[in-house]
Amino acid sequence: MMKRTYLATLASLALVLAVPSLAGATISEVGVIPPTTPETTPSCPASPCLAVSRTTGFQVKVATNTTLMNAPKAGSVVAWTISLGRPNATQVKFFDANEGGEAEAGIAILRAEKKPNLTYKLIASSPLVKLKKYFGKTVQFPLERSIAVRKGDIVALTVPTWAPALALGFGKDTSWRASREKKQCASTSSQSTQTSIGAAVQYFCLYQTARLTYSATLVSTP
Repeated sequence: MMKRTYLATLASLALVLAVPSLAGATISEVGVIPPTTPETTPSCPASPCLAVSRTTGFQVKVATNTTLMNAPKAGSVVAWTISLGRPNATQVKFFDANEGGEAEAGIAILRAEKKPNLTYKLIASSPLVKLKKYFGKTVQFPLERSIAVRKGDIVALTVPTWAPALALGFGKDTSWRASREKKQCASTSSQSTQTSIGAAVQYFCLYQTARLTYSATLVSTP
């Protein structure tokens, strides 16, 4: 198991407990599932060391679970958690040079549109966080301002540069989807993060056998 950074976790819980209106609310982790085989561990520094880069993405399936990143109830996202690999110096240098700079990420709230197919509207996003000092850890980031969500909204991971938050080695029943254009699925050379609030983007690219290693803390509406 990766070393967990507790400071941010405790701060998040203090934030939740400090809000009087939460009486009767429930707290859940969107994106957390029982242990998997193989373990859901970010690939770096192993070879290949693969990272999420220049895109917004979310897990669409793990075995029979197809709503892993959907909010189970209406409420507020108050924190998000990410498990990070520990890439070596050579790997960090490569990603920094080829993926737009230092590793950073945040979360985005998406809402599915009826048409066209695979279209999602960006409802809200969190501030971006620099990740380098957290490599090799699982860390939770409390949000200074919680993000309201409806039941069924999707919590996605936004990575404008790169993040060692990709677990490999699963079967084809495990997959995630990204906001890249159809002809860019095999390339990370173009920036494809979804950043315009209210705008809708088609998530054409599906990546099988891999899992994004993040989750979010949801406080339901009482």
